[in-house]
Amino acid sequence: MTTDTAPRESQTLSIGIDVPLDAAYAFLSDPQNFSRWAAGLGEDFHQVSSGWVALTPLGRSTIRFADLNDYGVLDHVVELPDGALVDVPMRVVPNARGSEVLLTLFCQPGMTAEQFAADAAAVQRDLQRLKQVLEAGS
Repeated sequence: MTTDTAPRESQTLSIGIDVPLDAAYAFLSDPQNFSRWAAGLGEDFHQVSSGWVALTPLGRSTIRFADLNDYGVLDHVVELPDGALVDVPMRVVPNARGSEVLLTLFCQPGMTAEQFAADAAAVQRDLQRLKQVLEAGS
């Protein structure tokens, strides 16, 4: 978690997926699957002895994922090359016979309103891709 004291602007993005909760959580809780839908994490997403890494426009970033749990928590923390930590709260919850995936995006220090809007649009594209992948049975 970050140690900032003032709340930052945030936006929670979500998408309904016509896949049962247990199947959605099983897919989402496996970090190997992130490269199939989460372009926002960067390229060359892979596991190393210390966890997971991705190449981002800023350089190599490390990603730590929440432990498996019974609550649909999929939080992850991205450590940027400069050591800054980006908290990404994420959940999957039941939505009738399907699931709802929610991801909260925080405006990062120094980020303009335009950059934050572009980041939110990229996350929404990733969530749409996730829906396509899961509903296709992949």
